[in-house]
Amino acid sequence: MNDFVTVSVERLVAAWDLPLVHERGLPAITEDYLRDTFPWSQAEQTTHALSSHFAAARFADEVEYGVLLVPDPSKLDTRAPLPRELTSPDAFDDRLPAGVALPGSAPWRLVVTVIGSYGPSLGSYNDVLASDGFIVDGYDTRTWMTRQIWGARVLQCGATPPDCEHNDRWTFTLFPGEPPVDGQAESGTVLKGKVRFRLGKPDRGIGSARVAPAVLV
Repeated sequence: MNDFVTVSVERLVAAWDLPLVHERGLPAITEDYLRDTFPWSQAEQTTHALSSHFAAARFADEVEYGVLLVPDPSKLDTRAPLPRELTSPDAFDDRLPAGVALPGSAPWRLVVTVIGSYGPSLGSYNDVLASDGFIVDGYDTRTWMTRQIWGARVLQCGATPPDCEHNDRWTFTLFPGEPPVDGQAESGTVLKGKVRFRLGKPDRGIGSARVAPAVLV
């Protein structure tokens, strides 16, 4: 296997070696499971495509694209407050609906997206929806800019979560893949030790507002 796949597999095995995975009845993340289950050639090509397509975005030099594992929400729902054994009690706006989920019932899905601390800055929620610059190789990368994907990213990043005030700079990730709620836009951040699913102004396009282009593979 090439370097991209080897590094990706090693990262995923280390990131998801969590008791919670076994407790929730999810398949253990092993090298054999990963290699046998997912289309790695497509994942590598898509990673390079995303990186190239968004290379001119603001703060693109801070962004790392790669593979993210997303668990079946019937077993571990990353759209909702995360298990207290992993984080301090989350902050969750009661107005939020259940949220968009990936299709199908596979125990794990592989998504190519932002996997580091920061996504690119591409404007406000409204700006992203109005743009025609998010189609990559025929896929609309806004479709899976969702709470579920970001919640899985928080778990996969472990001790260094994205959009956290303990990083070099504090940011928040917008979820244009989620419909507005009472005219407000969904976003996620990690602040004061809590994972926060929030609602805010859809025209807020400050530099702290980031997105995470994503493609399901």
